Amino acid sequence: MKRNEVNRNELSPMMKQYMEIKDQYEHELLFYRLGDFYELFFEDGETASRELELTLTGKNAGLETRIPMCGVPFHSVNPYIEKLVMKGYKVALCEQLENPKETKGMVKRGVVQVISKGTMIDSDLLPEQENHYIASIMDYTYIYVLCYADIRTGTLCVMAIPHSKEKLMSEILNLGILEVILKDNNDLELISLLKGTYHIEVSYEENSLKEEYAHLYENIEEEHLKMSIKHLLYYLVVRELKDLSHMSPATIVFPDDYLEMDVHTVRNLELMETLRLKERTYSLIWLIDKCKTSMGSRKLKKWLMNPLKNKTLIEDRYNKIDVLNTEFILKERLREALYNVYDIERICGKLACGNLNARDLLQLKNSLKYLPEIKEISQDLKFNFEINTHPDIYDLLEKAIYENPPITLKEGYLIKEGYHSELDELKQIRSGGKSFIADFENKLKEQTKIKNLKVGYNKVFGYFIEITKGQINLVNPDLHWERRQTLTNCERFISPELKEKEALILNAEEKIIELEYNLFIEVKNKIKETLMELKATAEILSELDALSSLAVCAEEYHFVRPTLNENHIIDIKEGRHPVIEKVNNFQYVNNDCSMDASINTLLITGPNMSGKSTYMRQLAVIIILAQMGSFVPASKANLPIIDKIFTRIGASDDLVSGESTFMVEMKEAKNAICNATENSLILFDELGRGTATYDGMSLAKAILEYISKHIRCKTLFSTHYHELTELERTIGSIKNIHVSAKEENGTITFLHKIKTGAVDKSYGIHVARLAGMPEELLNRADEILSYYESKSKKKKNEEDNIQLTIAFTEEKECDVLQEKLKEIDPLRLTPMEAINKLYELKELTK
Repeated sequence: MKRNEVNRNELSPMMKQYMEIKDQYEHELLFYRLGDFYELFFEDGETASRELELTLTGKNAGLETRIPMCGVPFHSVNPYIEKLVMKGYKVALCEQLENPKETKGMVKRGVVQVISKGTMIDSDLLPEQENHYIASIMDYTYIYVLCYADIRTGTLCVMAIPHSKEKLMSEILNLGILEVILKDNNDLELISLLKGTYHIEVSYEENSLKEEYAHLYENIEEEHLKMSIKHLLYYLVVRELKDLSHMSPATIVFPDDYLEMDVHTVRNLELMETLRLKERTYSLIWLIDKCKTSMGSRKLKKWLMNPLKNKTLIEDRYNKIDVLNTEFILKERLREALYNVYDIERICGKLACGNLNARDLLQLKNSLKYLPEIKEISQDLKFNFEINTHPDIYDLLEKAIYENPPITLKEGYLIKEGYHSELDELKQIRSGGKSFIADFENKLKEQTKIKNLKVGYNKVFGYFIEITKGQINLVNPDLHWERRQTLTNCERFISPELKEKEALILNAEEKIIELEYNLFIEVKNKIKETLMELKATAEILSELDALSSLAVCAEEYHFVRPTLNENHIIDIKEGRHPVIEKVNNFQYVNNDCSMDASINTLLITGPNMSGKSTYMRQLAVIIILAQMGSFVPASKANLPIIDKIFTRIGASDDLVSGESTFMVEMKEAKNAICNATENSLILFDELGRGTATYDGMSLAKAILEYISKHIRCKTLFSTHYHELTELERTIGSIKNIHVSAKEENGTITFLHKIKTGAVDKSYGIHVARLAGMPEELLNRADEILSYYESKSKKKKNEEDNIQLTIAFTEEKECDVLQEKLKEIDPLRLTPMEAINKLYELKELTK
């Protein structure tokens, strides 16, 4: 049964209310609160039962047939919501806005929030070490404006991007944006890229927020940036009903302030995840993330993805790392203190969005406990951080919040004794109920002389006085007892005093829960007033954590402080690739990389598996680490400030868009050639191998010449086209280097050592032997190789002889013709003699 097939006049009042609310949220799955369950009806119920593997049942709704329905318990709803949202659905939570016990008739209900992939606050499916962004894209025909926010941490940023879908997608993918809001669905190419290729959630919204939250963008003058912020805010505030009181004012991101890396570079260098398994393990961030807090991990990732170009800022981070490693005892104390700090940024987000529980406040209190020590250590290190220790908040939480609270807020045990007098009285009544009953029973026995009198309780009749049939005559009418229940062997009564106490005891529990909830909300609101101060503290703690992580890496991995120059010089001694060095068990072979101001290109030759690609990645990783403010894996490093890094490493077809390996190669090469400056770094690994040999070699040579002539940036170019090594003779800025290998008795040993000069031999068959190819196949390959090599040499000799013969013959013929021409005087020839002379000359050429 479909929702639009129903006659609404026949529906029950509750289902009419559901239909009215659902009409406002057509595209969301509506979780409709009924008592202790969220229920979904009609198509929503069918979808949820299928996706969550729940039983689809029916519900009476006033119609002749039952409507489709499934439900989940309200106290464990989060895992179900997460699963649906990660599958691309949006969920609208419809809550009871009134207490059913205090309401006559239909309980008022309404949607309190909409949850989508970019706005999940609590999720075990999304890693805490990363930001989870939702973004708005505005197309102004000459630029794109990208505004992105992380609801969990309160981050809000906006940036202008050149009108290039490649650059826009690089920013989106590098940021890890989960959901994008567009004004309309006109740009089909962009929508296809977002949804089809990269599986990013896309929503549409035309409107922009008018006045609300103006403080978030009042510091921004550019109107197009403001409009993008307002567009995103409308979606979050109006469409998804989010409280953004924890949001920091928008920050304008200027891409030119940072080292530019497109998505291919980030992927090829395995900064965030490995190429093969797409996992964080064995990536560069995995290696350098020694942070003690999730806040620090997010900060470190931000630094890695946005290396600096400002030398002063980079040197400031170097200085702090130096201090931390010099004051190593203070560094360890700092890290121990940070280990006890929870994710204050996320707690602030939960505080604003309304789903904070008492355990979150307990985490906040335990975090604040260590702030005085962290502040003292920071001052001892002479760092320029002003850390607010928030003593008022700590004292409030220490006095108010129970040490072991439940997850939900309607079970009691939230507020400590001594915080509120009325609550303490209610708790005394609750705890004193049992002792009161015992005392009251003894008192009645003495008063009535009925020895087998009992005071009992059941859920149906409440508290009662029980007298056996044989003792009924001892009950004095002056006691004013009321008969409550008659049983076979006894009678049960209630006295005025017991009735009064019963009301107190039975209502105490309910009153305690309600009062504790209200007191908890008061405490939460008091802390909410200091939200921005808490966020500022979290920002400082995240930076301290990231710096301490880099200091630990420098010490543990033997990194050194690089020197930054403005002379376009790269001089690395004993450089290493830190991840490979860490992961592999064998001794890592370090290598120098030297490029003075006159050398722009290193042309790298050598066998497969010898380490050419590693050597290229190694240089890029060292530069990125240096510009993010980290020490680097080398014994010495003198580096320039690089503005952009472009890579073309590895071969892969783009099956989604139907592009071949060679097309992908050429597109990535074009991107580098068209956007690089003289301060950029280009890494081309075996460019041109995706097409025919002569095509590939010709393109590779032309690209090398173009880079050397027009761009003059630092370039590492590995190749198997040994003919390219001749360029060193004609282009002074190109230098040949090779990765050495040792061949003995038909076997090859890779030395992984970079040496000056070129090699003129490939070792493909040797590599095939190492891979375990059948020996018969390898022997046949040797025979074929020998044949082609001898044929190639013979052909080359023949071509040389032919060229010499042709050259000699042409030279001899030219001499004869010249002599004949000298003998002719055109002014003395008759027309007939001229024709005859011309005929003789033509015969000579034959």
